[in-house]
Amino acid sequence: MADRQHLPSFSGATAWLNSEPLDPDGLRGHVVLVNFWTLTCINWLRQEPYVRAWAQAYRDDGLVVVGVHTPEFSFEHDVDRIRLAIAERAIDYPVAVDSDYGVWRAFDNHYWPALYVADTDGVLRDHHFGEGRYAQSERVLQRLLGVTRDHVHVEGRGVEAEADWNHLRTPETYLGYTRGEHFASPGGPAFARRRTYTLPEHLPLNHWALSGEWTIGPESAVLHESGGTLAYRFHARDAHLVLCGETPEPIGFRVLLDGAAPGAAHGDDVDEEGHGVLRDGRLYQLVREHDAVRDRTLEITFDRPGAGAYVFTFG
Repeated sequence: MADRQHLPSFSGATAWLNSEPLDPDGLRGHVVLVNFWTLTCINWLRQEPYVRAWAQAYRDDGLVVVGVHTPEFSFEHDVDRIRLAIAERAIDYPVAVDSDYGVWRAFDNHYWPALYVADTDGVLRDHHFGEGRYAQSERVLQRLLGVTRDHVHVEGRGVEAEADWNHLRTPETYLGYTRGEHFASPGGPAFARRRTYTLPEHLPLNHWALSGEWTIGPESAVLHESGGTLAYRFHARDAHLVLCGETPEPIGFRVLLDGAAPGAAHGDDVDEEGHGVLRDGRLYQLVREHDAVRDRTLEITFDRPGAGAYVFTFG
């Protein structure tokens, strides 16, 4: 952080949503909670119910929450997509659009999500990176605001639900070649060029594979023909996939678990038969297991070309 003692400037923001531009001088007299996020991040999605609840519960006590949206993927620069994410999450506090990473650099930040807390004099008093530590963060807010009461009750639902940490055995897995690993299609990946792939006879745990004609680019794997499939062998209650279409038309898809319709294990973005539609660039919840968590093979098949798959995340 350029100045580790005081709240850095927000002047690097390219736009503001839900607010006129804010600056540290104008925020003096308020306790300020700054939350760095990006719309496809599962860790932020699971943290956001707490930030949203704090913003509402402590607003009249002098708390100002400032969200800073700094994009991870290129499609997350789209301000309309940020607006849609704000509406879907019912975010009513100010959001700085940080598409040029100006605010990110001013804070010397390196994580999504990240929380920074400044007191009424603009002095930074606390920070936390990633999920968790909610009770301690709320105690910091209460101490700086000079209030004492029960902590807010938060129950995340859908993609906002806390992960099933006790049974989570599969890590976040990127599909673009910059950070991609554990690719299992025969012959290995071909970077930045079209190639026809096939699924292996056996897909090892925590590995992924493709069938059909795809290009594996720096950020994503993009499908070039109808009927292409992306498969992953995982062990977790929840399976999510960040998707964005390369064309404006919706792209239908079908999810299978171990070769069958997911039934009761379907995620929020598919039905019991596994059908879903890619319309917006965002994180899609494909699986939410309600029975015992075990090794499963997920296959997602797209009925049109143009689907871009970026990262699998689990919970």
